[in-house]
Formats: sequence, C-alpha cells, structure tokens
Amino acid sequence: MARILEVFLNEQSVGRLKQDDSGSLWFSYNDEWLGSDSAMPLSVSLPLRTQPFSRNECRPFFAGLLPEEASRSLIAKAFGVSDKNDFALLEKIGGECAGAVSLIPPGERPMDGMASYREISTAELADKILDLPKHPLLAGQEGIRLSLAGAQGKLAVAIRDGKFFLPLNGSPSTHILKPQGAHFEGLVENEFFCMRLAASAGLEAATVAIGTAGKERFLQVERYDRKVLLGGDLKRVHQEDFCQALGIPPELKYQQEGGPNLKKCFAILRSVSSVPGPDVLRLFDAVVFNYLIGNNDAHGKNFSFLFDSRRATLAPLYDLVCTQAYEGVAAEMAMKIGDERNPQRIFTKNWRKFFDASALGQAQATKRLKSLAGKVQALVEGMDSTSPGWKMCSPWVIANCGNLLNLGWDEK
Repeated sequence: MARILEVFLNEQSVGRLKQDDSGSLWFSYNDEWLGSDSAMPLSVSLPLRTQPFSRNECRPFFAGLLPEEASRSLIAKAFGVSDKNDFALLEKIGGECAGAVSLIPPGERPMDGMASYREISTAELADKILDLPKHPLLAGQEGIRLSLAGAQGKLAVAIRDGKFFLPLNGSPSTHILKPQGAHFEGLVENEFFCMRLAASAGLEAATVAIGTAGKERFLQVERYDRKVLLGGDLKRVHQEDFCQALGIPPELKYQQEGGPNLKKCFAILRSVSSVPGPDVLRLFDAVVFNYLIGNNDAHGKNFSFLFDSRRATLAPLYDLVCTQAYEGVAAEMAMKIGDERNPQRIFTKNWRKFFDASALGQAQATKRLKSLAGKVQALVEGMDSTSPGWKMCSPWVIANCGNLLNLGWDEK
C-alpha cells in the first residue's frame, strides 16, 4: 500500500510525497497550490507543474534534507528503518528541516498550529551533546522530529534570553549547535575563526559564537533561514543548496563523483538569483576565500539559495573550516579551480580559467582576487595570536594568501 507525506512550506500545504508499493518516490503539487497566487516551486529542480515528479527527479531535493553518512545510519537504527529508505527517514524526522519545509503525515499540520518548546538546563544540554554520537539530532526522543543535512553531529535548539529550549513536534529552531566531536581536534575554534574572518573581510556569513555547557564546547550558529516576527514568533525562510537546485543527490555532492563544478554553480546562480550581479561577486569571493583559508571541502551543498517572498539570493556562507590543518583529510579540493584540484598546483592559468567559468572579466576578477587576498592576510596578521583558532589556522591562511599574491599575474 502506498505511503504518503504532506509537504508544507511554512503553514501552506504544497504537495504530497508518495512511496509506492515498489518503494519508489513520487512527488506532486496540490492543485490548490498550483492555482494559488502565492505558489512558488519547492525547488529550482521541481518547477510548478501538474504532472508528478519521478524518483530520479524528486529524490535529490528530498534526500538533500536528510543527514548523511554515520549520522544517517544511526538515526535509521534508532527508528528501526533502513538507512537507504529516504521516505521512512523523512517520515520520522522531517518535521523541522532546513528552510521552510516540513513533511507531515496526512491529516496533520506543522506544529499542530502552535509552536512548542521545552527549556533545558546547561547540565541537560551537556548530556544531550554527549549523547549526539549515539543519537544524532536526538533522533528517537519523544517529541523530537528534526532533520539537518550534513555528516557532522548537530543539535537544533531555540535560544531566548540566553536560555536553551528544545523545539518539539516540528517547531522551528533558532540556532544550530555544532559540538567539538572526537575526530577533529579544535574544530569549534577552527570554524569560529574562519567564520569570523569571513565576516571581518566583508563576506556575508552566518553569525557564530562559541558556547559551553559544562565541559562541552560548541559552535553556536544563528540560523539565517529563520526570521523573528513582531511578537516573537518565528517564521521559516525557504532555502535549498546548489545540489538540490541542480537535481544532484547528496551522495554525489563532490565534483569528482558527479557533483557540480564551479561553472555550473555560477550558471545556476545567474539563472535563479533576483540580484545576479551582486550575488555572482559574492560567490566569486566565497570561492577565493575558501582557497585562502585552506577549505578543501567546499562542495555543492555548502552553497545555498535563500527564498524570501519569492526573492532569491545567495545565502550567507556557512561550514567554513581550514581543513588543511588536519592530517588525513583530503588534500584535494571538492571543486576544481581551472581544472586543478590540488591547491598546491593552482597557478595563474588555473585562476584565469576560473575567471572564465565565473564569466567575470579578467581584469576585474584579478583585481578583486588580489584585493581579497591582501585584506585577509592583513586581518590575520593583525589578530590576537594567542587564540586557539588563530594558532591552528593562521599558518595556512597566511601561506595561501602569500601564494596567491606572489603568482605572476602580469604573465600570460
């Protein structure tokens, strides 16, 4: 017998996700939504139409809402379902996703019309963080139905007046907490340093802080896909990452495995953005900045669109980490710069090919790249050299800035 989930954007039912008897996924928009003045596509890859979307067409978007790798397997185990079954996982944890999407059993509505939260002490928060490796996203705990993409352990909470609350029954969260974890020493300080450096350099990035609960340290990331309304209510703001927009499933997010390259990223941005001129420059800066900080893991799911009242813009940057600071992490970049993945072999000719892919003029692009590299280098050299993040990341950042600035830019 076919199974169905209602798909909502905020409080509006937009369609249905169906798993048929063979296990295949199908998505179709509601006639009411298609006829509505406020109708907008759920995804760039799922344009408004009356015909249903097949598994190959709709899976990249819906699978892209789910956690990945070990987190996905542990969540599936907690609920006694297959980690290969996207529908079953969305049925269990799809009440609070990235953006404005909620997946709800038929006959129900998001939050049942009322947001619900439970305050937790810092001691309980510390316990929840310690439990994340076994129960990612607190999967299986009563009232918790949330999903966040990515492989890293995370916890979504609401923070009000310095107090922490667990969102219940699909209620919206305000922040994402990213604990230290056991695999990468100093990850919290690393990401904090890189995110703050981006903001200091004039790039738009998610607001972050370092928080503690008992002995547990975490990166506290303010959600840019949530908006506080007058009166304190929260509104979800729809978003989707570039892989979802391009119809690429999350397991193929890396370019070498079929994921998007930079040329495709710039093309989809120009096609979708309401302000393509400024957004292209922002994406250009983001690519250069990821090179400068030594972030080799900047793939297609690390860039997103933000949709607010049908206005589409490039979302603020997130997941900025100096991966070069860790041994054993891939030494090659997730997306090539001018046909080259090894950052040590990216020379002027490769950057010029990247300029062509971005469709910026060579002179403008060269000036902008050198300006950003010089600004980042000066910022890092003027920072507090005693901070853990600076000690971990600055040698790589300063070296990468120097490499870029010392290339033979006048040579053809």
